Parts: sequence; structure tokens; C-alpha cells
Amino acid sequence: MSTKDLFATRTSRMKASEIRELLKLLDQPGIISFAGGIPDPALFPAEGFSAAFQSALGPESQAQALQYSVSEGYAPLREWLVDHMREIGIECGLDNILITSGSQQALDYLGKLYLSPGDTALVGWPTYLGALAAFNAYEPRFDRLSINGNSRAAEYNAAAGEGAVKFAYLSPDFANPTGETVDLRGREALLDLADELNCAVIEDGAYQALRYDGEAIPPVLALELARKGAIESCRTVYCGSFSKTLSPGLRVGWVVAAKPVISQLVLMKQAADLHSATINQMAIDQVARASFDTHIPMLRRVYGARRDAMLDALATYMPDGVEWTKPEGGMFIWVTLPKGTDGADLLARALDSVKVAFVPGQAFFPDGSGANTIRLSFSNSDEATIREGIRRLGDVLRA
Repeated sequence: MSTKDLFATRTSRMKASEIRELLKLLDQPGIISFAGGIPDPALFPAEGFSAAFQSALGPESQAQALQYSVSEGYAPLREWLVDHMREIGIECGLDNILITSGSQQALDYLGKLYLSPGDTALVGWPTYLGALAAFNAYEPRFDRLSINGNSRAAEYNAAAGEGAVKFAYLSPDFANPTGETVDLRGREALLDLADELNCAVIEDGAYQALRYDGEAIPPVLALELARKGAIESCRTVYCGSFSKTLSPGLRVGWVVAAKPVISQLVLMKQAADLHSATINQMAIDQVARASFDTHIPMLRRVYGARRDAMLDALATYMPDGVEWTKPEGGMFIWVTLPKGTDGADLLARALDSVKVAFVPGQAFFPDGSGANTIRLSFSNSDEATIREGIRRLGDVLRA
């Protein structure tokens, strides 16, 4: 018997992340990468973090910074988040917030919380690859989330078979990978559907702060609060992250939900890693209090200009038959290639001939469709590099 024979059956559903593998390309000389949806490190508030870590390791706070802590998270940071959530329309208390090691950990915990083998998760088609990876370990079936105003509740329930529809997952603002935003009507329709199905809604707010133009739309949880009056009556679970705004490397995210959800997630946190790194939470808290309100407008200006540069370059250099989204924020543009064009083959050719990287779209589809799509990220390249990379990619497509 080999070692692999001892593995649980769920491991057969675990696959390497194409994005994680592509990030290795960043170390190769000359590569223009539109692959990873990563922030520009030149924009990190590094001086603020340097001062914050020095403060955390000072004589008055070093014992707390370096010691075990509570699983719920650093209380001052959670207090800041209570105020932050109120600013975007979500009234909650300290006991409605759990700090996680990035929002990716939150997705893993929520998959564990809701999914039994054979249960259904409603997701976008395409959807965030990391969410598929997190949920896949709990052996669900995936169905395509549709919120066009025509209820599919009966259809979803019938397709679920002996399992149940447990949640709808989406990133309503500037979604990864498409960059698209769910409008107000769609968000209201989602809440109607969730009530009909008696399922949860997992709202991934990773990009919510990165709006460059257009009118802000209330989060799904804010809309449900307006309907039901109190967070304890809400089925929506909001996942937030500092990874796209302050620092991805510190791995600090959070969950906002009704107390019974948070209490169960706390038990999972205790079993998994006890608590997120206290010193990182203390540093995030200090930097957020000092500069979040000024740092975000700067990110919006810089990333907004890069988005505009990529959209302009696509319009200039892409051949006929190529289409793309026009996001109002976030980090991604979703490109649909002519039928018969394979994104993975295009990546191989682009890397070999012009040293341009991106993510083939097929990995974002639960059923492996979407071979003629690709995801481009504009966040970690300056405008001149974006223009040159898209020009090269256009040349490859024409060839």
C-alpha cells in the first residue's frame, strides 16, 4: 500500500492553483505579468507598518503582541471594523466579527460550516478560483448562480437531489475574475432567492473599496439589514480583507455575520490555528486608524489609471473578434477570445514568443468550460508596461 492510498477521498478534488504556479514566473527576467491579482508593493504603506511593528514590540505592548490571544481576534481591530462596516451600511457589534488569516481562510471555514458531501453551492460561471478550491474539499456539487429576476428556486432544489442548496457565493463588486459588478436589482433578487431556498449568502467583499468610477452600491448584507432590521436576522455572511488595500502578506481578513455563525467559526478557528497572528492584527489596526481613509483614495487613482490604460490598449491592439469587460473597479479585465482559441495554448505561445503572462480562464469554471477566455490583471504594472504587454499579446493573437 502506498502513502497515497491512505489519503481521504476528498483529496482527489484538490488541485494545484494555476495562479499560484503562474506567480513563480514573476521571478523570471523580462516577463510582463498580467497573471496574479496582486497589489503593487510600491503602494504598500511600508513606513506606517514599520512604525506599527516597532510600536507593537515596545515595552508596553510586546507581551501582548508575542503571546497567545483570543480566537475572535484583536479587540481594537474588531472595534475599528465595527465603525468601518457602519460606514458601508452594515450595523454590527464586536461579537459579529471574527478575524481570519485572510479572507481565503474564511472561505475554507464557511465551506466546512455549510457543506456536507453532495450539498449544492451556487456560484458564478466563472467564479473565483480560490473559492472553488476552498469549497471543493467538502465535496459539494456546483450549480450556476442566476439572479436575473426569474426565480430558479424550484429548479435548484430539484437538481440538488438528496443534498440541499446551502449557499450562494459571489463577489458582487468588481468580481474576480470578470471585474463585473452585480447591480442593485440583482442583489435584491439574490436575497429573494436565498429566502426562497432558505440558504446562506456568502458575500466576498475583497474588492469593495476599490471603486474607480460609477455610483457605489450597498453591500448585500447592508440590503438585507435594511429588510430585516438586525444582523441576527440576516443569512448573509460578509467576508472582508486587508490584502487588496493595505497588505496581502500579513494575512488579515474578517467575517461579519450573525452571532451563531461567528460562534461556530470561532470553534473552527480554535481547532485550526488558535488565532491569527496578534502582532499582524495590531499593525493592521494602527495603520488602518492612521491612514486607511487617505490610502484608499490614492489606490483608486493609481489603479484606476492602470485600468484605463489597459482598456485603451485593448481597444488599440486587439484584433477583431476579441471582447472584454469594462470594470468600474477592482483589479481584473475578463477577455473572451474568438471561438476555437484556447487560452492555455495562447499563454504558452505568449510566454515563449513575447514573454507575456496571464491566467487562462478555464480554471474559473466549475465544469471546465470557458477555454476561450483569459483573465488580465492591471494592478501590478505601470501604464507603459501595460500598453507594451497588450501590444505584444495582440501580435500573438493576430499570428
